[in-house]
Amino acid sequence: MGRYLPLNALRAFESSARHLSFTRAARELNVTQAAVSQQVRMLEARLGTALFKRLPRGLGMTDEGLALLPVLSDAFGRIDAVLRQFEGGHFHEVLTVGVVGTFAVGWLMPRLTHFRAAHPFVELRLLTHNNLVDVAAEGFDCAIRFGDGTWPGMQTTELVPAPLGVLCTPELAARLCTPEDLANETLLRSYRADEWARWFEAAGMEARALRGPVFDSSRLMVEAAMQGAGVALAPVRMFEHELNSGRLVRAFDIEVDTGSYWLTWLKSKRVTPAMQAFTNWIVERSASSW
Repeated sequence: MGRYLPLNALRAFESSARHLSFTRAARELNVTQAAVSQQVRMLEARLGTALFKRLPRGLGMTDEGLALLPVLSDAFGRIDAVLRQFEGGHFHEVLTVGVVGTFAVGWLMPRLTHFRAAHPFVELRLLTHNNLVDVAAEGFDCAIRFGDGTWPGMQTTELVPAPLGVLCTPELAARLCTPEDLANETLLRSYRADEWARWFEAAGMEARALRGPVFDSSRLMVEAAMQGAGVALAPVRMFEHELNSGRLVRAFDIEVDTGSYWLTWLKSKRVTPAMQAFTNWIVERSASSW
């Protein structure tokens, strides 16, 4: 037997095996029942083994046929999936990106129209996370997260520095003349427990006991602050829209640097054209945004 098997015969077998019928396979492939039967017999002759049991009413599978079917179904499925990505003479590629929610709303969403215009053949799929993400397990091509850029096994590119500042409503800010006045307010916290302590240190104060609620997202925390629940310590640059609208104000100019937003992907992952396009675009846009 040669190394090459006729594609038409493989397709005829795969369709017949799914339907357990040469007649239904013929309808699917738009050929005659006799042509399907002939192709399958040709394949069986090339392989030197029967793939079907010819029964009085339909077909049954031999062990050899059962072994071959899932391999062919997977292969044809992969081919079909790739061919469907060609539309209008262009190759469409899906890119799945995990994005920490604060960055997604505060930076990425307002710029997605520009990315779409620049790369119309990349189908971007965005899934938000709270900065605790397993890129491999969750099937992301890449992920945007907050931190210091040191994640084992990950390639990282810094996007946007994100120093933390004190944010609250204008009404609450009117009560804050000095940082010491924060002692009388509810301090909203993220799950990173040292952030307020580091801000107090930058303000030249001793750390205060914290009793405010804890949030797993800066976006949720600032939303609570805008509803008057307290004072948030959050990345100021991610809330420019709220600051410009007057719903939110910076109570003090003091900021503390605890990390940046980074684009990350597995070092072991092959960089696809869509990944490269997204990386080039977001690095260029982030460099010119501030």
